[in-house]
Amino acid sequence: MSGALQRLGSFTIVGTIAFIVDISVYNVLASGFGIGPITSKIASVILATGVSWLGSHYVTFRQFAGRPKREEAVLFGLTNLVGLGIAATCLFVSHYVLGLTSPLANNISGNVVGVLLGNVFRYVAYRFFVFRPVLEHA
Repeated sequence: MSGALQRLGSFTIVGTIAFIVDISVYNVLASGFGIGPITSKIASVILATGVSWLGSHYVTFRQFAGRPKREEAVLFGLTNLVGLGIAATCLFVSHYVLGLTSPLANNISGNVVGVLLGNVFRYVAYRFFVFRPVLEHA
C-alpha cells in the first residue's frame, strides 16, 4: 500500500507542475495574445503533456516502465488526447452551450472541472495501460 500512496503523491506533484504549465500557457495565450479558448487550451495541454510524460516516466511510474520508450510515449500521448478531450468538452459546454464566457468561467470549466475529470482518467490509464511492469522472461 505504501508504494501506491507514494505513486499517488508523486502523480499529484508531477500533475501539479504540469497543471501550472497548462494554466500559465493557457492564460498567456488566451489573454495576452488574444487566441481563442479552445486553441489556447490545446497548445497549453500539449506543453503540459511533455512535462507530465517526463515526470511520469522517470519518477511516478519508473518501476512500471516496461515498454519501449517510443511505444510508451505514443500511448501516453493518446491517453492525454482523451484527457484533453475531457477538458475541452467541459470548456466547450461551459463557453458555447451555457454561454459562460468570462475568463473565470473558462478557467473553472477547462482548468478545474476538465482537468480534475481528465486526471482521474489519466491516472487509471497510466497505471494500468501505459506503464506496465517489465515482464520477466522464463
